[in-house]
Amino acid sequence: MKDLISHQLVKYLEDRGVEHIFGLCGHTNIAVLAALEKSSIQFINTRHEQIAAHAADGYARAKKQTAVVLSHLGPGLTNAATGVANAALDSIPMVVIAGDVPSHYYGKHPHQEVNLHADASQYEIYRPFVKRAWRVDRPDLFPEILEKAFQLAESGRPGPVLVDVPMDIFSKEVDVALFERLKHHTKTIQKPSIDEETAKQIIERLSNAKYPLIYAGGGVMLANAAEELREFVGHLGIPVAYSVMGKGAVADDHPFALGMTGFWGTQFVNDKCRQADYILALGTRFAEADCSSWEPEYTFHFPPTKLIHIDIDANEIGRNFPVEIGAVADLKQALTVLNRVAKAMVPQGMQKEALKQEIASYKKEFTAKNHVHIENPSFPMRPERILQEVREVLPRDAYITTDVGWNKNGVGQQFPIYEAGTILTPGGYCTMGFGAPAALGAKIAQPEKVVVSLVGDGGFGQNPAVLATAVEENIPVIWVIMNNSAFGTIAGLEKAHYDTTYGTVFKKEGQSYSPDYASIAKAYGVDGVKIQSAEEFKPALQRAIASNKPFVIDVAMLNEPVPTSGHWNILDIYSPNEKKSHVSTDEFVRL
Repeated sequence: MKDLISHQLVKYLEDRGVEHIFGLCGHTNIAVLAALEKSSIQFINTRHEQIAAHAADGYARAKKQTAVVLSHLGPGLTNAATGVANAALDSIPMVVIAGDVPSHYYGKHPHQEVNLHADASQYEIYRPFVKRAWRVDRPDLFPEILEKAFQLAESGRPGPVLVDVPMDIFSKEVDVALFERLKHHTKTIQKPSIDEETAKQIIERLSNAKYPLIYAGGGVMLANAAEELREFVGHLGIPVAYSVMGKGAVADDHPFALGMTGFWGTQFVNDKCRQADYILALGTRFAEADCSSWEPEYTFHFPPTKLIHIDIDANEIGRNFPVEIGAVADLKQALTVLNRVAKAMVPQGMQKEALKQEIASYKKEFTAKNHVHIENPSFPMRPERILQEVREVLPRDAYITTDVGWNKNGVGQQFPIYEAGTILTPGGYCTMGFGAPAALGAKIAQPEKVVVSLVGDGGFGQNPAVLATAVEENIPVIWVIMNNSAFGTIAGLEKAHYDTTYGTVFKKEGQSYSPDYASIAKAYGVDGVKIQSAEEFKPALQRAIASNKPFVIDVAMLNEPVPTSGHWNILDIYSPNEKKSHVSTDEFVRL
C-alpha cells in the first residue's frame, strides 16, 4: 500500500508521541500543514521562525522530550537558525523539518533558493551547529532518515538535527511498509554508565579529600539526574557549586548548595572552588564566563586542585582543564552507581555540621547585603527588589525563563531556584530574544505550572509577536519586562571602559525612550500593566498569576550592572593592565 509522504510523516510523529510542532508556514511545507489539520498533534503557529525555534527549545527543556520545528526554506530556515543554534549550544534535542526547492528544479535557481556556492545546498547552512543535516533525495529514503534523525538528536550529547525535504517529496507516495518497518526499532537507546571499580576510585578520593566539591552543570538536568545528585550530596556532605546551566541541580536552599561560579559568581563561591583539593564535575563544559576565563587566580585552579569529570560527551573531558579521572557516562546511570558504592564504602555517611554552618552564614550575610536594595522604594525599581518580589509571589515549582543581562546574570546570582529544570536560560549561545518565546514552550509543556519570563526590554523587543501566539493558542505566560531603556549590560561595559553609552541606550531627541509594552500587549489582546511605582509591582504580579491569562508587566528598572567580584578576560581586552570592572566609575549608568 502507498500513501503520501506528508501523511506518513504525521502518522510517524503521532506514533512517536509528538504532541506539538512549532513553526511557520511557507509554500514548501503546506502539504505537511494540510496533513496536520486532522492530526492529534497541535501545530503552534508563530509569527517568526526564531520564535518557533526558541519556543520549541523551551518546550524540550520543560517536557524533557525532543521538540519538532517545521520550517520553510531560505528566509524561514535562516530566521530559525539563531534559535536552533541556541538549542545546539545548550544540548537540547530538536528535529527541524524544513521544506526545500523542488528536486526537479535543482540547478535552475527557483524561488527563495540559497545556492550561491552549490545547487540545492541550503541544508548546509545548518552544518556548523546541528549534529547532522540530511537532504532527502528520494521518497523511499525519508522513513529511515527520519528515524535516524530522532535517534541522533536524543543520543550521546543531545542536540538539534535538520531534515531538509524538497517540497515535491512531501507530495510523493511511498510504500507504507517502509514506515511500518520502523516500528520494530527501539525508540530508547540504553545509555552508558561507569563500572564499579571507577566508582570506588572516585568515592575513595572524595571521601579522603580535605575540601571536596561538586561542580554541577546543565548535563545534570539533561540526564534527569537531580534526585540522584541530591542523594549523593546528602550522603557524603559535599558542597555543590554550579554553572549558570547547572542552577537548580540542587535546590538553592539545600544546606550544601553554594551558588553560581565565575564572573557573576560571588567571592565566597569562587574561593571555595579554588580551595578545593578534589572537584567532581558533572555534565559541564567549563564555559568561559563560569570559569572566569579559565584564569587560575579567580575560580578554578587545576592543578593543584584535582579534577574528576563525568560527561556524556568525551570531547568535553579535558578540553579546558587536566583531568585525573574522566568517564564518559550518562549522569543518571553514573550517579546511581556512585550512590550504591558510596553507601557500601561509607555506610554511615559524612556529617559536616561546621561546613553547613559556614554556608548558612554566607547565605545570610549575602542576603543581608542585598536587603537595603530589596527594601528600596525608589522608582525606577531596583533590580534586586524586582527579583525578590517575583520569588516571594511565585510557587516553589514555577518555571522561570530568562534572556540576557540582569534578568539572567542577576537571577543566576541572587534568585533561588528550588526545583531542578525550572529555570530555562540561554547558556552557551547567550541569545537575546530567547526568554520570551521559550516561556511559550515551557507553558505548553507544563500547563499546570506558573510560567514567568523575566526579560529585558531589549530582549522582549526582539520578538514581541510572541503575544500573538499566546493569544491564538491561549498560553497564559507572564512576561515581566525589566525595562531600563537600554541594552543595559553592554551599556555598563561601554561606560566603564570608554566613558560613553553610544549605541547601547534607547533615546529620542536626547531623552530616554521606551515603547509602552503594556499598551502593545493590549493591542495584541493581552492584559498589560505599566508599573508606575515600586509598590504597584508585587500586586500586579499576583493579579497576573491569578488571571491565568497571558499577561505583560512593564516595569521601569534602574540600569545598574549586576555586582560581582568575578572576572572576565574581556575587561582586560578593553582596558589592559588597568583592572577595570564592568561597572562604570559613577557606580551605575545613569540613563
